[in-house]
Amino acid sequence: QVQLVASGGGLVQAGGSLRLSCAASGRTFSSYRVGWFRRAPGKERECVAAISSGAIFTYYADSVKGRFTISRDNAKNTVYLQMNSLKPEDTAVYYCAAGVPGTISIESSAYDYWGQGTQVTVSS
Repeated sequence: QVQLVASGGGLVQAGGSLRLSCAASGRTFSSYRVGWFRRAPGKERECVAAISSGAIFTYYADSVKGRFTISRDNAKNTVYLQMNSLKPEDTAVYYCAAGVPGTISIESSAYDYWGQGTQVTVSS
């Protein structure tokens, strides 16, 4: 069993930065894949970034490539999403999710555990 707590969201002006954190309980977190998903009003949930258990593989949606960076510190049971050059279209509720095995995936169905979501609002 893994419990995830997402934090770090907020209100920021376009061009600004935020760092989201996903803190996990459980001693085996290092063996989980982790993804960051977002759901904007009126849109489907999408995976914006994902990372494999050993952090060897990462994935970024085209819309965030070059602006967002996913990383993990398995010693701290935490995954981060550094978001730079934020745009109004990045406004959404962001969720972190974890699943096994540790191979990377962008499919929601590949994740068994979800955090509560953190709101990111980017003003123009």
